[in-house]
This record gives sequence, structure tokens and C-alpha cells, in this order.
Amino acid sequence: MEVTVRELKSRLSEYLRKVQAGAEIVVTSHGKAVARLVAPGTRPRRKSAEDEAVERLLSQPWIRRGNGGKVRGSDRPTPVPPGTTEAILRWLRGE
Repeated sequence: MEVTVRELKSRLSEYLRKVQAGAEIVVTSHGKAVARLVAPGTRPRRKSAEDEAVERLLSQPWIRRGNGGKVRGSDRPTPVPPGTTEAILRWLRGE
């Protein structure tokens, strides 16, 4: 269940009762998750398969996180004869 900071502040007792009953509440601010309320002793949720895959990749010494900038190609791309790309696509499609 998601709740905004403002709503949580105005109805804190109600949400604490829900957490005590076993609910998990994600607190958001400006549309982004900032906190998670769970009852004491509750085990944290397991990471998603995607998060685990990213962690495994980043643990490799030859992998580094991008900076979010534009992907750059080669300064000297290999020239391809006209029609080659289309021929490869037709071959892959089985045409």
C-alpha cells in the first residue's frame, strides 16, 4: 500500500494499526518512495530477479555503470555495402 507523507501525517494512528496487523506501507514524497513501514521483526522483502541480476553484473570487475549520457559509436564505423542490412534481416526472418 502506498501513502503520501501528507496523508500519513494526518492519519498516522490508522496506518500504524494497519502495519501492526501485518500490512506494509510505502511512504512517497513527490511520487517517489522515501520509506517503508513494516512491523518489527518482519523480514524484508526479497530482492527482485532484476535487482539481483544487476548486482551480479556490477560485481564483475569489467562491468561499470553508465553515466546516463548518450551512447557513442565508433569514430570510424565499418562501411557496409548497400542492401546488406536488409539481406541479413530477410535471412533472420526466414524470408
